[in-house]
Amino acid sequence: MFASAYLRDVSVNGRRRHHRRHGSRRTQEERRNATQARILDATAEALADLGWAGLSTTEVSRRAGVSRGAQQHHYPTKMALVAAALEHLLGRLRREYEEAFAALPDEWRDVDGALDLFWEMLRQPPAMALLELALAGRTDDTLRGLSADLNERVVVIIKEVFHELFPETLPPELVDTTIRSLFALLVGLSIQNSLDDDVHGHQAAVMSQVKLLAQLLISEEKEPRHDQTPRPVG
Repeated sequence: MFASAYLRDVSVNGRRRHHRRHGSRRTQEERRNATQARILDATAEALADLGWAGLSTTEVSRRAGVSRGAQQHHYPTKMALVAAALEHLLGRLRREYEEAFAALPDEWRDVDGALDLFWEMLRQPPAMALLELALAGRTDDTLRGLSADLNERVVVIIKEVFHELFPETLPPELVDTTIRSLFALLVGLSIQNSLDDDVHGHQAAVMSQVKLLAQLLISEEKEPRHDQTPRPVG
């Protein structure tokens, strides 16, 4: 899918640039950072695939390609690992979203394009890992303190990115409620999508309505592209 390809290319190209810069003569700090990134990305993948109940440091070590001792050297406990992964994922999602949006063709760099990318990102492992932590914190006392403010932190990031991409396109008094409503709706859709992969097309239909509503609420300088073929979305 188009949005998936942009997110994948951003992630792959970022890793290639990192390898070219640091491939042969990396410092100890650079090697440590690279190992930590592998471990934290592996934690996200394990959370997305296995859920909080299935997450183990052994599985994370296997996916990251490091020894248990190396993993425990960086993150001595499971909660230390998960806390670091949460911070890593929040930063990674914001960076990859902004890079993917910037990589879109000019004519697709609008509110529709922003929503398409956001919807695609919510269905990828990093976002699903964060969602898993938020849901698990409801019933797990050890996780609740870590995940209690996760929703608020994500909303703050979304508002900051919105202001960067579409400054002064929405009355200030509407920004907070609009963003929170949109995020709550898309999180619900992403949970359902993880169960049925939109087999009946209901989520795609809802997304179409969301974009129509966004066009009414958000005033852009560009003219709406009613005459163009809709973009393929994953």
